[in-house]
Amino acid sequence: MKKRTGAIGAAGAVLVLAAAAPIVQASSHRETYATRVDPCIDNTDTYAWVEPGTHDKLNIVFNFLPLHEPGQGNQQLGPCEDVLYEVHIARGTGPLKDVVTYQIKFDTNPAPRVDPGDGTKPLTLKDGRELLDQISGRSQFYTVTKIEAGAKKGKVIGRGLPVSPSNVGPQTDRLAYNIPAIDPSCTQFQGYDSGDRTSREVGCYNEAFTARFINPLGDNGSEGRIWAGQAADFYYLDEKGIFDVLNLAGDPASSFVKVNGTRLQVAGARQMPQAENVFTGFNLFSIALEIPTSKLTGTGQPPAHNGTPGDDTLLAIHVSESRPRVRVLSKERYEKDKGRGKFVRVGRNALPLFNAGLVGVQDQEKYLRSNPLDDFDNFGTYVLNPILVRDAEALGIYKALGVDPVPDSLKFNRVDLLKIVDLDDIPFPGAHHVPISPRTVGDVLRVDMAIDSSFPNGRPIIGGIDRNHEQADVSDVLLTVILSPDPSTVQIGDGVDFSAAQRRLAFPWIPVALQGLTQGHGEPAN
Repeated sequence: MKKRTGAIGAAGAVLVLAAAAPIVQASSHRETYATRVDPCIDNTDTYAWVEPGTHDKLNIVFNFLPLHEPGQGNQQLGPCEDVLYEVHIARGTGPLKDVVTYQIKFDTNPAPRVDPGDGTKPLTLKDGRELLDQISGRSQFYTVTKIEAGAKKGKVIGRGLPVSPSNVGPQTDRLAYNIPAIDPSCTQFQGYDSGDRTSREVGCYNEAFTARFINPLGDNGSEGRIWAGQAADFYYLDEKGIFDVLNLAGDPASSFVKVNGTRLQVAGARQMPQAENVFTGFNLFSIALEIPTSKLTGTGQPPAHNGTPGDDTLLAIHVSESRPRVRVLSKERYEKDKGRGKFVRVGRNALPLFNAGLVGVQDQEKYLRSNPLDDFDNFGTYVLNPILVRDAEALGIYKALGVDPVPDSLKFNRVDLLKIVDLDDIPFPGAHHVPISPRTVGDVLRVDMAIDSSFPNGRPIIGGIDRNHEQADVSDVLLTVILSPDPSTVQIGDGVDFSAAQRRLAFPWIPVALQGLTQGHGEPAN
């Protein structure tokens, strides 16, 4: 087997192949103590890509509040009102300073208060006496503010926008959401006494219903569209094995090693259980933005030199979560808690695997609270000297693959990884050049607006071989680039190649939420 030579060239070849090969996404579900205790800031995945061919729209989808059991909880799933969610977009090859920022802030209309002792008032579906949230009248909405560099203040481009509700079950579809009124194929509610079980067994929640919560931004939609709501997790990874100190599957069906695309059985690796997607069957919260690229070029026009990459059409995208510095608790309820002082960044996300796969535990929370402008100084050494390679060496993975000793070019001075983060010479030599220097290199998703997106030029949800594959299995791509002694022939991944969920056919793209009644986890009573 070849040892690694010409790391930059081999890695680049793998990334070009990624545009045509389906692969797994890697994300950051609960990667630190901070995100474990505060799931509202736990940003799991960020996707960004331009509309293929026309390049007239930029899609950004980001997820948080992961691992939600569909059938769990009266309160269902919703965003936190005291968190400021932001999408940051820089442009060009200079410092990673925002040219446009989109702020998204959620709020709640509480359930109407009714005297619980008042027996004369008839029960309605908007009554704070009800025990279940979805029939209490409580609802969530949000405001979107756009801030352009140099402006004295932001401009509200969306206000009072409704959140897409949770997928609870058939009776909720009819009683709380009144879907029969908008969808003739959904039968009217009938009670137990009717003898007809349809209202308790056949749901009506679907893509068409949730699409009603797509909201225009700006005057007549001039600033694009947005959607926010519960969705099925599109993430797929054998995280159980990964988190058992890289206990990867080596059986023929799900081996973590492929040679020229064919799985290689690794005798010393675990044969049972096979690799499994631990995120199958869980929901999360998602926000999707569709922005006209003419709003991002700086000229007010569509991308120049359409079809040809260039530094002037290169965007750098990341998302963040912030909380007020001080929180004042209300004696009555959570929605009345008040934040005081400036917002403080407590979470962020862009490239898959950056924090969870490159930054050490000692600095992972520092990463969450810092800015990509400072990533080169704060975390550049981690990228240049990936600890994952030394861990794999210590576990005997390289010897099992016939690589002994492991070349220093894999373990140290990995400038090739910084070039990938920068999109340097991708998708071909001379396409882009971002200086490897402080304030220009950081954890951002680079997207060239002038050409079709394919990871690492963006991260498209669309473009996979079918609806349960991403355009690229990014975790396999990145594990290969980081670990493989010869990326052109030896691919290293986790053994899981697709999601159980299927993406939508149109905006907001992320899969429809799993139904609590029939798609939640559990076993029959008998």
